[in-house]
Amino acid sequence: MTEQQVIDITREALFVILECALPLLLISLIVGLVISIFQTITSIQEQTLTFVPKIISIFLGLMLLGSWIANNITTYISQLWGDFNIYIGNT
Repeated sequence: MTEQQVIDITREALFVILECALPLLLISLIVGLVISIFQTITSIQEQTLTFVPKIISIFLGLMLLGSWIANNITTYISQLWGDFNIYIGNT
């Protein structure tokens, strides 16, 4: 296995991680921002108010995007294992 192959595998793995995590992080960010604006407008300073809506929104996001995330990860792992003989052959 060459150094370039290791760099390519690492780059692709990081891309898959970002691609799968980004939608859920954006959902959490948007919900947190909306709740923060609501807290500012109403002068409610309860710290635990943001947790329940974020958890519910992340759960709903996982329900909607879970199959897509699983498909991305499965595709990457299948590609990685499919090229396994190439990586061993270059030793």
